[in-house]
Amino acid sequence: MQSEIRLSIPVRDYEHLPKILSPFTDDRDIRAYFEKKTRKRLPKYCYFLKKSIDARHRNDIRIVVSALFSDRDLTDEILSPELTGIHINDHSDKRVVVVGSGPAGLFATATLLRAGLRPILLERGSDIDTRTDDVNKLKDAGLLNLQSNVQFGEGGAGTFSDGKLFSGVSDARRELVLRTFVKYGAPKTILYDAHPHIGTDLLRVVIRNMREDLVQNGAEVLFGRKLQGISVENGTITSVTHVASHNDSDPICIPCAAVILAIGHSARDTFSMLAGAGIELERKPFSVGVRIEHLQKEIDVSQFGEMAESEILRPANYKVVTSTSTGRKLYSFCMCPGGEVVCGASEENGVVTNGMSEYRRDKQNANSAMLVGVDETDYGSTSWDCGILFQRKLEKRAYEMGEKPYYAPAQRVGDFHLHQKTTSWGKVLPSYRPGVTMSNLWEILPEEIARTIDEGLVLLEKKIRGFNDPDAVLTAVETRSSSPVRIRRDESGECTSMRGLFPTGEGAGYAGGIMSSAIDGIRQSEALLQRYFC
Repeated sequence: MQSEIRLSIPVRDYEHLPKILSPFTDDRDIRAYFEKKTRKRLPKYCYFLKKSIDARHRNDIRIVVSALFSDRDLTDEILSPELTGIHINDHSDKRVVVVGSGPAGLFATATLLRAGLRPILLERGSDIDTRTDDVNKLKDAGLLNLQSNVQFGEGGAGTFSDGKLFSGVSDARRELVLRTFVKYGAPKTILYDAHPHIGTDLLRVVIRNMREDLVQNGAEVLFGRKLQGISVENGTITSVTHVASHNDSDPICIPCAAVILAIGHSARDTFSMLAGAGIELERKPFSVGVRIEHLQKEIDVSQFGEMAESEILRPANYKVVTSTSTGRKLYSFCMCPGGEVVCGASEENGVVTNGMSEYRRDKQNANSAMLVGVDETDYGSTSWDCGILFQRKLEKRAYEMGEKPYYAPAQRVGDFHLHQKTTSWGKVLPSYRPGVTMSNLWEILPEEIARTIDEGLVLLEKKIRGFNDPDAVLTAVETRSSSPVRIRRDESGECTSMRGLFPTGEGAGYAGGIMSSAIDGIRQSEALLQRYFC
């Protein structure tokens, strides 16, 4: 016997619901709560399916929860990850190389390993613990490690974000990704939360646990090793060469049958190497803009009104978009409740902003990217790398505005509307480290982008009260929201210009964020297995 039950509970009436929704709650407590609410005797085994907030009516905000009850244990079916059902027929010594240890690369490696292969994973950056130390050195002292930073290293760029797992991608592999994260230490809440997140602090633990398990089961993981070249015979990959990331020394050749290329959106030197090797790359539209910061408590009030103090609702998040008279839209991206703005630079003399939150999301400010789409009309070129050159130009401008290395230019929203340099902060203090320089962002941003932000912030005030607060802070420049390049692949997932190469994830131009990248990693590995090993 199985039954699914859905409850819509007024926040005013939530009773013990916060305890029930804790990642450490015993299933017996869940069943007892549902029995109390339904006044029914329910089956022994229970599993949360979904939790969401219904805030359509601010005077009657509700928590909507659903759970599955069964008279038999469904743990293996619901919670145990099964990354692929493919098992190879060819048990020869053919090797597969995975390049990049972001979510796409890690889940690709796990899928290949489960099928019976022993993949080699190359990562140009450091392991997660060393990488965390390097990111902290940048925050504290403005010291940038070009190979170990917010963009490069174990876990990929998403590791130093909010650990968001929400995605519009509809794919059965989504559940596999969530279960895998739980297996390696993520809270069970991600299995049922409508907008799941892990937080950068917990995600670092999850990534380490996953890598250690992959190594224990036969994968080889090499840190500080960068893809230098690809050898081809008759249009098919035969080997790859990797070198020490910090000085391009000690070249090592690995014969291989195929490569999962999951390099991320910031591996600009690798994109150039691929183009030189004859691989077809093309420009693609992306977005640029700034990070905006508000006081989190004011976002809470704007979203939840008098219920803003409820421990089950806060911290509030948002997702907004508006059209403007410029013909472009201004939209929020990677909103980080209770978080901080961080430096996402990966090249010398360039400033890049990004957002980050820990699991508790308990810092003073809310932040989000505010982005405007750009394309070849903005780049002034149609070459495959014109988007990269456009990014670099903005990042260099932002760096030059800083008083010290990797300081970011920042401005009060009120001053931005007046086109004047900020001279003092109001109630919102910028969180970006190593520090900010009071600036006039109109001197950095392209005119069309600045005008769109200028008008869009005013329009968004109609959607979220206080969004256009004069004391809100804008920090520049956000350029790495997605890849400016796409590596063309056919319907099977294989590169159109080189057999055996499977471009994967965000850097290849086919994903955006942790969840969609992980899904693409699984999907591309399955395609590789079907093409070369089954």
